[in-house]
Amino acid sequence: MNGTRVDGTREHQPPVNHQGSLSSHGNETTGDERTLIRLGRHPVSRLAMSLVLGGALVLAFPPYDLWFLAVLAPAGLTLLTRRQPVKHAALSGFMLGLGFFVPLLYWTGLEVGPIPWLVLAIVQALFFVPLGIVSTLLQRLPGWPLWIACAWIAIEAVRGRVPYGGLTWGNLAFSQADGSFAGLAALGGTPLVSFGVALCGSLLAWTVLAATARTRLVAAGAAVVVALAGLAVHPPEPNGPTTTVASVQGNAPTLGMDFNSRARAVTDNHVEATEQLARDVEAGAAKQPDLVIWPENAPDRNPFRDEATRDAIDRAAQRVDAPILVSAIIPTADEQNVENTSILWDPVDGPGQSYVKRHPMPFGEYIPFRGIAEMITDAVQRQPRDHVGGDEVGVFDTDAGTVGVAICFEVGFGHLVRDTVLDGGQLIAVQTNNAHFLDSPMTEQHLSQSRLRAIEHGRTVVVSALTGVSAVIGPDGEINQRTDIFTQDVLVGDVQLSDEMTVATLVGEWPEWILVAVALGALGACGVWFRAGRSGRREPAVAGESTASPETGSADTESPEPVTAGLS
Repeated sequence: MNGTRVDGTREHQPPVNHQGSLSSHGNETTGDERTLIRLGRHPVSRLAMSLVLGGALVLAFPPYDLWFLAVLAPAGLTLLTRRQPVKHAALSGFMLGLGFFVPLLYWTGLEVGPIPWLVLAIVQALFFVPLGIVSTLLQRLPGWPLWIACAWIAIEAVRGRVPYGGLTWGNLAFSQADGSFAGLAALGGTPLVSFGVALCGSLLAWTVLAATARTRLVAAGAAVVVALAGLAVHPPEPNGPTTTVASVQGNAPTLGMDFNSRARAVTDNHVEATEQLARDVEAGAAKQPDLVIWPENAPDRNPFRDEATRDAIDRAAQRVDAPILVSAIIPTADEQNVENTSILWDPVDGPGQSYVKRHPMPFGEYIPFRGIAEMITDAVQRQPRDHVGGDEVGVFDTDAGTVGVAICFEVGFGHLVRDTVLDGGQLIAVQTNNAHFLDSPMTEQHLSQSRLRAIEHGRTVVVSALTGVSAVIGPDGEINQRTDIFTQDVLVGDVQLSDEMTVATLVGEWPEWILVAVALGALGACGVWFRAGRSGRREPAVAGESTASPETGSADTESPEPVTAGLS
């Protein structure tokens, strides 16, 4: 700053050395920040950038697997909401959500039409509205990258529980099966993986907003440390005996919702594949399995009512000389509803232990507001009876070891899988039927969830899928064997059982709830800051720049004052 002496001559004063600040309402506004603020005020550019960020996040998920792009969503949303009015931040969040969920979930409409797909995508995008709002509010606090990352986990926690038990599809963690963040699952489950991605993204935003090269270097260094932290974490080595498990993928004669329209055709396919496995064992081309896993809905008729189906499963189990874990739709005692049921079928004693899927999916396995849903799509008529959930954990005691079971989408819900491990599961079996979703990315995205669960609990996961992709996944999340989609195939692998517990298994949902509590605490602190700001002196803004109220977005312009160095 230049000053004027009493004698009229000008005195040169050295410039203040402004350091980068983590406080959105610090007095130093960088050139990059001014550019972002101006772009943010232009509605078309702001909304277009939000949509692009959503699309980039889609590319982080299978089958594209550009996992490193996931950090751009939290980074970009942070920058787009910087010093923006609440309504602008909310709209940015919503548009990012639309740009993400509309393409990510398009497979949900392949058989039922676009309306259910778009309704689901819009509902999921609405969760990003509060995310956009808190992104702009929390940037007013010291340490905002941490608080924003916690806010992402809070939104995922809510979205994974409501409505109707929630939907975890699209959580940041499930983009990271091949990523450097994946190892964090063994410490704090998939919420900690999502947190790592979000924190890395918010730290990258800080590198853009920092006022000095030194601060940018600190921010970038912190982002790199977070991104690489998962590489230092490994689940414990399995400590149990080795058993041989077979995963049978019998395939279906047709795809879509009519996959089982030909009576017993799907069942016959799986019997045929199992009998071929028995012949391979006899010929020495395959090892004798201790357990055979069939996929969800492999018996396409009720084996307790349809004698031909029961006889076919009996024949297959006796021929391969091993128990078969089957999954069938069984009517409830009152015949009003049905249960998605896993059954351990012994070659000598027939059907024995069973497990009823605990988390049926709304609109797929049961229809909330059936009358309204019928007005939207006639596909509701294809689900005349609702699935009801069971209340017991899916664990089977077999000669091959203790097997924890998750049916289809259950693998996306951490507490359901953890329960099977806590109840003694030494390996995890995932039975699924993805025939409804044709050749969409759904299958690969679903498989990535099983890979994260393997790391989370240090267990081998064996996936048996009706039409693919079936796989044997090691405790490190690596795919040891896999099938192609829409083929008949059998995987046979030696699996080491384990009784070891990862940190994530032991602590359960505590890391998630701690991160949620931190986010709520930061939001509360933001409210305290705002009330203090209204009762005291308003913080000065950069000359020519507006300081938006967190409540109204109203602007005031004042003269700048120097800021002090520090991590604020």
